[in-house]
This record gives sequence, C-alpha cells and structure tokens, in this order.
Amino acid sequence: MPTFTIRKMRQPEDFAAAAQLLNCVNSEPTTAERLEEEEKQIPPGQLHYDDQGRLMGWDRPQWVAEDERGTVIAYAIAWRAPWTEPGGLIQTLVVHPDHRGSGVGGALHDALLGWAEEVKASRLIDYGVRETDEASIAFAERRGYAKDRHSFESVLELASFDDGRFEDAIQAAEQSGIRFITFADEPAEEASERKLHELYKATHPDIPGYAGDYPWFEEWKKWSLDPPGFRPEWIHLAMDGDRYVGVVTLHQNERTGAMYHDYTCVLPEYRGRRLALALKVLAARTARDHGVPYLRTHNDSMNAPMLRINRDLLGFRAEPGLYKMIRELRA
Repeated sequence: MPTFTIRKMRQPEDFAAAAQLLNCVNSEPTTAERLEEEEKQIPPGQLHYDDQGRLMGWDRPQWVAEDERGTVIAYAIAWRAPWTEPGGLIQTLVVHPDHRGSGVGGALHDALLGWAEEVKASRLIDYGVRETDEASIAFAERRGYAKDRHSFESVLELASFDDGRFEDAIQAAEQSGIRFITFADEPAEEASERKLHELYKATHPDIPGYAGDYPWFEEWKKWSLDPPGFRPEWIHLAMDGDRYVGVVTLHQNERTGAMYHDYTCVLPEYRGRRLALALKVLAARTARDHGVPYLRTHNDSMNAPMLRINRDLLGFRAEPGLYKMIRELRA
C-alpha cells in the first residue's frame, strides 16, 4: 500500500511543488514566484469573530502530502481575507493525477477540515471544481459539499478576431459624448486610482453570486494594480467627462503570453448603450496588437448580458467551466 505524510507547507521550499500541482487543474499556469508573491499579500493568523460569533479577519494555512521518497504529491490551502463573507473559508485541494484514489486527498481534506472546525468557520467554499471532473465532484459530494454556482469559461482566439464588425458600437458611444482611453492616459496619481476603485466597488454587487464585502482601496490596489502582469495600458476606460463609467481590465500570464479578461463593468445608468461591447472590442484589439494569442475569461452562468457579448457577439469559444461548491459546517 502507498504511504504518505501530511504536514504543514514549508516556505519557500514547497512553492515550486505547489505550483506544479495547481497546474494540473488550472486553465492557466502559475509559478512558484507568483505563489510566493500572493503569500506576501495576506498576513497569516489574524482571525477574530464578529458580534454574532462569525469568523472574520485574515489567514491562509497550507498543507502538503508527501510520499515515502519525500516528493510532494498533494496540496491544500484554506484562506480568507476581511472581505470574504463572514464565517467563510475558501479552500483549494489538488492531488497529483498519479496518486488519486490512494486516500491522500481524503487525509489532506481531513487536516484542512480539522483546522476549519478549530477556528469555528461556518462554511468551506471551493470555487474551482471542473465541471468535467466527475471524480472530483464525487469526492466533494461525499464530504458534504453541494453545488452552489456554475461559472462558464470562454476563450477568444485573437488571430481570427474581426474587430471591424463592431466599430459602430465604438463610434455610437463616442458620438454620444463618451471618451475611450486607457488608464495609462490618466495622471499617474492616487486620485485616478481611487476613482477606478470606486467604479469597481460600485459595480461588483451586480455580479451574480457575488458575496462578501469589497476590499478597501489599499488592498484592492495590491491585488488589482500592483501584481505581475499588470500594465496601465491594458485597462480600458469609458469616460463621461471626468467620470469613469465603464472599464475592462486585462492581465497577462508571463508563461503563456495569453491574457485573462479579468473584469468588465458599466455603471447602471450607462447600460444599454453597448459600452461594454465597445470596451471589450478595444481591449481585444490591444491584446491582439501586442501579439497575445488568446483571451480567457469566466462568467457566472446567470450573467446573461456578459455571456451574450462574449459568446454570441465576440465569438468566445465555450470551454469546460467550474462549479462553486460549499460545505456548511455550523449554523
């Protein structure tokens, strides 16, 4: 019988192994360097409870399983930030394909679950169960997880993208007084960043299934404007006078050269004017002109307006999506 040992993750020694395991299930590859950078963003061990006894604050414990040769064969993380929904812990667990069915996944989940119960979390949330991975779905359901939401994945091949078909959407918006710029065109100062943060904050509650609070400015900036793969010219803005009324944000993966179509929004009072379509076309044009091979994005299955733009109009190809699965731990 195979043997394995569960232990806490060692940093930075285990980042490379964790990245390799995550790349077995992620659509876009990560790196040890990226994981280490993310680790610096959330301080560990700053949990507390609100007046209703619900888990709050920060933490991100991680575990690995290693075989008898000391090779890391599985990885798990449970994390939360202050904007995570009260009581919630977000978890990821991945086992190397060669070791699935050996019991290592169950043992690793037991370690994660034990810690979650120790800190009195009320639910475990997994955002990344691939819809085509029947074994992982069954693994989660046997442990009390249930499907909560369905996220569709889509890819746009830029070599064949014909942006000229949508020039009328851009022109119509401009004729109505809307200006399209990139964030690189704005003054490089905190006031511009705060305006962008306010646009994100105002529109995030409109995303189907969005839960929790929104990060305050300093935290949002760390995750949105400071990470590797960010460049201000890859943020396209729609402006009405000096007001930011819509945005599309792209981030590039340093390993594939592809871009993730991270966020699209338009303020409610400006919707119905095809501004989101115009912004997406401008972003795709920028990506293609930079030699990017494809764009990848995710949309909640209930986000019909964005799915229509992406798939029906722009021609994003449907890819296997993800289930958000939740295990309730306590009332």
